[in-house]
Amino acid sequence: MTDFYAPLLDALSDRERDQVVAAWAAVEYSSEPVQELQLGALRDATLRQRIEALLAKSGRTLVSVGPGLWTSGYRDDIAEQLAEHGWGILPELDRAILTLVLVHSVAIPRSEGKLPPGTWVSTFPTTPTHLRRISQLAGGRSMTEALARLRGAGLIQMVRGADPTTEGASYQPGPQLHRLTPAASRRLQDQLILAAGPATPLAAAIRARRGI
Repeated sequence: MTDFYAPLLDALSDRERDQVVAAWAAVEYSSEPVQELQLGALRDATLRQRIEALLAKSGRTLVSVGPGLWTSGYRDDIAEQLAEHGWGILPELDRAILTLVLVHSVAIPRSEGKLPPGTWVSTFPTTPTHLRRISQLAGGRSMTEALARLRGAGLIQMVRGADPTTEGASYQPGPQLHRLTPAASRRLQDQLILAAGPATPLAAAIRARRGI
């Protein structure tokens, strides 16, 4: 690694340095969360702190996705600064389509008690036919292009055979959503619940917690 990171690695043995660098690269560049069983530095609390320090150099942090699963994402303060400068902001159509997928794949099932809180893993994919109907778009090409961009960004993913009434693929949340910090994930999930089921007990609990 470059001199930018060298002070964080110099005190480590060659073996520890290799483990830390391998784990750092895995959480930064793997498309899916990585298992700590495969990476010794993620299992070791001291070496995990070194990974955190490496990530902090570029404004990022470790994100726990579940027991023994890790990825990385931007710290909340850094993400806020990037958004203020317009970096990483999706086009309006892409934001709308992503919102529809998340509402119908996650928020509505969760408001109905079919999904546990705090997860982006869904067994309720949304079909393109349903998306076109609820989005009221005049043509199909713009939606197809938006779906392709969202897939390329890892924000949604295709699943086949989920809906026996359709021959094509359906869509569900993609792996990049796992990179949200717990605070960012909770804010987004709250907003989706308030939009999808404003009259549900879950929405009432959210409003009470947030004082709105």
